[in-house]
Amino acid sequence: MTGLVVGEDGRVRCGWGVSTPDYVAYHDTEWGRPLHGDDALYERMTLEAFQSGLSWLTILRKRTAFRAAFAGFRIDTVAGYGEADVTRLLADAGIVRNRAKIEAAITNARAAQELPAGLSELLWSFAPPPGRARPDSAAAVPALTDASTAMAKALKKRGFRFVGPTTAYALMQATGMVDDHLAGCHVVTPAPSVMR
Repeated sequence: MTGLVVGEDGRVRCGWGVSTPDYVAYHDTEWGRPLHGDDALYERMTLEAFQSGLSWLTILRKRTAFRAAFAGFRIDTVAGYGEADVTRLLADAGIVRNRAKIEAAITNARAAQELPAGLSELLWSFAPPPGRARPDSAAAVPALTDASTAMAKALKKRGFRFVGPTTAYALMQATGMVDDHLAGCHVVTPAPSVMR
């Protein structure tokens, strides 16, 4: 079994990408597409951290509220958040109200500000060279890799939190650093090197 599923529209997709309309849209238009820019990658990093222990669908459905709560994930704005903002965020039923994850988001914004070349440059430095074949089955998709382990270690060394190797690999998948759409999936993603 490859893990591919034919959707209601007749298109072949990765199995996880057909269970809800939210997933269909995310799978087809975002997941695995190369994403650059410090604020954009900070958003994805933050959302992946909030997802830890939860369903991605929960985070996806709360993304609009997360964007409002975290000022559009503008690094410079979130880095300035203080205790009053933590209290506000803990009271916001539209997001996941977890103090450790909220505080990590603020800490990570501050750490991102300190990166001389920026967050995008650092994260993309761990992307493997393009040209790797897509996985031929869901079982062939790893939970982490040497590259995601190295990314997590580099981020932690620079003061980032909630960025373990598994979360780092999910970030790499979501932002097109790796293409884990299964072989045969209808989604065609641009090569990362073209987007740099």
